[in-house]
Amino acid sequence: MGAAGERDDAAERGTIVTPSAELPPLAPEERAALGRIGERWREPRDPDELPVDPTLGRSGRPARPTRFGRLVPIEMFTVEEPGELVAGEPAHLPGSRTGRLLTRARRTLFGPPLSSASVLYERMRKLVALPVLSSDLLSSVAYGPEAMLSVLVLAGGAALGLSLPLAALLVVLMVAVGLSYRQTIPAYPHGAGSYIVAGDNLGRTPGLAAAAGLMLDYVLTVSVSVAAGVHAVTSALPGLAPLTVPLGVLVIAVLLAGNLRGVRTAGNLFVLPTYAFVLAVLALLVVGYARAAGRGFAPVSPPPVPAAEGLGLLLVLRAFSSGAVSMTGIEAVSNAVPAFRPTEWRNARTTLGWMVTMLVALFAGLVGLIHLDGLVPRPGETLLSQLGRETFPTGPWYAFLQATTALILLLAANTAFNDFPRLLFFMARDGHAPRRFLHMGDRLAFSNGLVALSLAAGLIFVAFRGNTASLIPLYAVGVFLAFTLSQTGMVVHWRRRRGPGWHRRLALNAVGATLSGLVLLTAAVAKFSEGAWVVVVAVPLLVLLFRRIHRHYATLHHALALHPPTPASSGPVGSAEGEELPQEVRHLVVVPVARLNRASLRALAYAASLGQPTLAVHIAPEEAEADRFREQWQAWGDHLRLETIVSPYRAVIGPLAHYLEALRTTRPELTLTVIVPEVVLRRRWHRPLHSRVEQRLRAALRALPGVVVTTVPVHLAE
Repeated sequence: MGAAGERDDAAERGTIVTPSAELPPLAPEERAALGRIGERWREPRDPDELPVDPTLGRSGRPARPTRFGRLVPIEMFTVEEPGELVAGEPAHLPGSRTGRLLTRARRTLFGPPLSSASVLYERMRKLVALPVLSSDLLSSVAYGPEAMLSVLVLAGGAALGLSLPLAALLVVLMVAVGLSYRQTIPAYPHGAGSYIVAGDNLGRTPGLAAAAGLMLDYVLTVSVSVAAGVHAVTSALPGLAPLTVPLGVLVIAVLLAGNLRGVRTAGNLFVLPTYAFVLAVLALLVVGYARAAGRGFAPVSPPPVPAAEGLGLLLVLRAFSSGAVSMTGIEAVSNAVPAFRPTEWRNARTTLGWMVTMLVALFAGLVGLIHLDGLVPRPGETLLSQLGRETFPTGPWYAFLQATTALILLLAANTAFNDFPRLLFFMARDGHAPRRFLHMGDRLAFSNGLVALSLAAGLIFVAFRGNTASLIPLYAVGVFLAFTLSQTGMVVHWRRRRGPGWHRRLALNAVGATLSGLVLLTAAVAKFSEGAWVVVVAVPLLVLLFRRIHRHYATLHHALALHPPTPASSGPVGSAEGEELPQEVRHLVVVPVARLNRASLRALAYAASLGQPTLAVHIAPEEAEADRFREQWQAWGDHLRLETIVSPYRAVIGPLAHYLEALRTTRPELTLTVIVPEVVLRRRWHRPLHSRVEQRLRAALRALPGVVVTTVPVHLAE
């Protein structure tokens, strides 16, 4: 297989979403090394000779909960196959009463846990996926035209006539990018985020740049959508304007809770608002154009607006890039192909076609109707609200339009809640993001990614106090950076694959890449001083952060990867942490003893039962106490070697840690097993009454290589 084929196979494997991603399989060379290590493994006893039945099937006493299983026999484990147990739902309950209460509260809020096998059924059909994944794209028509006109009006009312040609150019851009992504979906049927496409075809750095742009896009999608939704509410109810920030934070929290319930459940929540918004805007367009037809489609003259700036190329470019935010979310379907029901890529491509068609119709229709009615942006009320008042002066339709607009804007952030955690999942699989983002929660949602998105979006929303106009300049750069790199990557993909019709596909993606690149440059230059510089600076910093994370994981993998064993040496050389065979491990068991009581004697007995060389260590604050302890040791019988260390400055952890380090320095091949007695306290309020020396010692020894710290618990009977 050639290099291109290997890249394609790797890309396909990297886009499959599965709960097992946290436990990746071994590489072929590691499997071979594992077999060689196993050939030299010499177990001191037969591994099957155990004092218990590990399958729990022949004991005659099924494992059950110890408290709440008294009346109803609930088995915690079931035997599915020989040698394999399946943990039942009771086995996932915490042991403490507080933990069980929190678990019940979480399940009441988010729903009962779903099994890993349910990941195949947590999919969306097209009629559900359309509102879920298009809410961001379609909702942007509520503020995209206004963003464009808000820039044009700076040159006076006469400049508003440019909205029609600019809207026509934006429609061309929408169609070109939409057709480009329709080609991307079958080429990457397991999910074709810009990160994967750019990284697979352009290299790691462009892929990371696309990921950085997407991450900023998703975070700002939540912030902008919520800000616009709250603005729609305050336009209809001005009395709520002082509560803009608390309302926005509350909406983000509700979106987080809804998405933590799972993809399918969250999707069902957003079906009705999206379809209701589309119905309301279509009704607005039908009635508005009917009214315009009654006057012969003669445009109403806009009110006189004084010019604050001269009409120049830079201002026109700023208006064009501002209007281009109406395309945000057009890539959502290609990112979420695995969320569709089979056949995934076919359903995703159909859904994207519906989305682009609806976007073009709504965007072009609204811009044209705003021009015909002679409306101009004004503070305190959105253009869509003005258009609604003009079109529906009486009746409930204006309230319906504003309610559905507010709902879809508030829920449009759900697109980011779908795609942001999935992007982090793919990045974490490649080692460019923390591995905690691989974890799927109780409801098969990427809980850590959802929480990270909510926190980042909430901070930005609060920092900008929910001001949509301040957030939009940050928005376009990240969006079109991802668009440009994704489409450029597809150009390389078609040129590399050269399948049937590749010239036509390459040309279409090249058009999309060129137009997206022009918008990217326009937004970065024209809006640099308005805040776009933040994204221009943030993207390289994020790429640097991703590379540093990858370097750490690469170092970790190299340190933990399996290598063929070296021939056994006769002398005690090497490091204890390099030993992988039981016959190579040389032990020294160390038991710190503060006083001779039941806890310390149990730790000493446990250490002696291991049959390894054992050393007891006592830290004394003065000579008199050291002599007294040695007398007690003799009275016990002096069964083990005792080393007494006098600490005249009364420190315990420091002298003990340095002493163990000194032992390691003299014999680096030794594995020091430090056994610490620990009294287990049943009540939390008892903990401040104890010094918790064992935890401090564990923390002090964690950085010392070749040292194993274990505790021997003694439970209080109270």
